[in-house]
Amino acid sequence: MKSTTRVFGLAPLLLLIAGLAHADKYTDTIGLFRNAGESASFFHRSYGYAVFPTVGEGGLGVGGALGKGHVYVHGRLVGESTMAQLSVGFQAGGKAYSQIIFFEDKRALDEFKSGTFEFGAGASAVAITAGAQVNAGTDGVSAGASGEEYHARDTGVYEKGMAVFTIAKGGLMYAAAIAGQKFSYKPRGA
Repeated sequence: MKSTTRVFGLAPLLLLIAGLAHADKYTDTIGLFRNAGESASFFHRSYGYAVFPTVGEGGLGVGGALGKGHVYVHGRLVGESTMAQLSVGFQAGGKAYSQIIFFEDKRALDEFKSGTFEFGAGASAVAITAGAQVNAGTDGVSAGASGEEYHARDTGVYEKGMAVFTIAKGGLMYAAAIAGQKFSYKPRGA
């Protein structure tokens, strides 16, 4: 009976530690983008951003990707988002990457939060790497594991109020496929 009481007494501490570990993956991913080339400047000039610490993608003929993220306005957490992608075409392999979407203004964020937002097949992202050539656009993907993410160089501009950056985490995938990313949004506390 006494050991059961100890276990239940430790439960809140374990939940707190698990919560902090979960929060760290967002903090760590944001830190990578803050220190990677030109994406750092977007933190100062954007209205907000959505960060996805890990997006897993795989396919063989038909493929898909899935990632869960947080949405921030001026550095404050305001909601959660899920990204899903379905692709059809020549593709083989699997990979993981981190993704961040910067919103230039409130209008762009509101469009994202509408619950029906999606990037079309022609959308592309700037891949931040330091040794591997990676193109993470949805019009064809070839990716390898990224080297050191810090001090990597990239270029990026807002397109229709949004700028997208990715950092390869690992895996190898070739794709010549048509794909689009669809996002859902849930406000914090809802």
